[in-house]
Amino acid sequence: MHIWGKILGFLFGFMLSKNLFGALLGLWLGHLFDRGRAFNFNGMVGGKEDEISRQAAFFYTTFSVMGHVAKAKGKVTSHEIAFASTYMDKLGLSSDLRQQAQDAFREGKSSGFPLQDRLVKFKRLMGNRHDLLLMFLEIQIQVAFSDGELDDAERSVLHTIAKLLGYSAAELDNLLEMIIAGTNFHQQQSGGYRQQGAGTFSSGQQLDNAYKVLGIDKDASTSAIKKAYRKLMSQHHPDKLIAKGLPPEMMESAKQKTQDIQSAYEFIVKHNKE
Repeated sequence: MHIWGKILGFLFGFMLSKNLFGALLGLWLGHLFDRGRAFNFNGMVGGKEDEISRQAAFFYTTFSVMGHVAKAKGKVTSHEIAFASTYMDKLGLSSDLRQQAQDAFREGKSSGFPLQDRLVKFKRLMGNRHDLLLMFLEIQIQVAFSDGELDDAERSVLHTIAKLLGYSAAELDNLLEMIIAGTNFHQQQSGGYRQQGAGTFSSGQQLDNAYKVLGIDKDASTSAIKKAYRKLMSQHHPDKLIAKGLPPEMMESAKQKTQDIQSAYEFIVKHNKE
């Protein structure tokens, strides 16, 4: 097992920044070194365009902010813990990467977590890669909605995160509706129907959610439906996101998103043909 890259990366990162963020960033870089990925030490330090730095920042910031969102209501519930654990399982993280994710999550839910400072640095590293910022925000919304509801504290922290990433309150509200509808639609498609009184979601409710997944109204034209579908597929295309800086280990999230978008579009098309 190759570990020297991780050890040296951790120490190097800590010496540079004198804090846990830098140490974990160094640990990630060491992990890549152990796996044989090439990177430039000059680009690593302060290189805003450096691909490896973006990957490390995305990975670390995703899980640390995830911990902060999970703690929004005052304590981390079993739903948030289950979501984080299931999310790590879905990504198929190696033992060392899972430990890094857990450490980041733990720091995020600690008191005094510097949310604004971390997100300002994160946004600067991402540059104009808006698709990555969108993916990041969507993950945080999923955490907040992991128990099936959003309370005022969770909405407040999501609005703070969105604002720091450059999204307006209206844009976040639209995104919230799309993500929540997507969660419901995915459950419906996979057979995980939630009970509503004596019955389950109707076909009409599934259709409503499908339209919301694409962010369009039910009276949208065929061309508008196709345009919305193509835009979302382009924004969430796994290969495109990887090229922009999404860690390869997190590609599964993008795949799942595109599958849900594809399913919603096909459901709408099928319904309109009936």
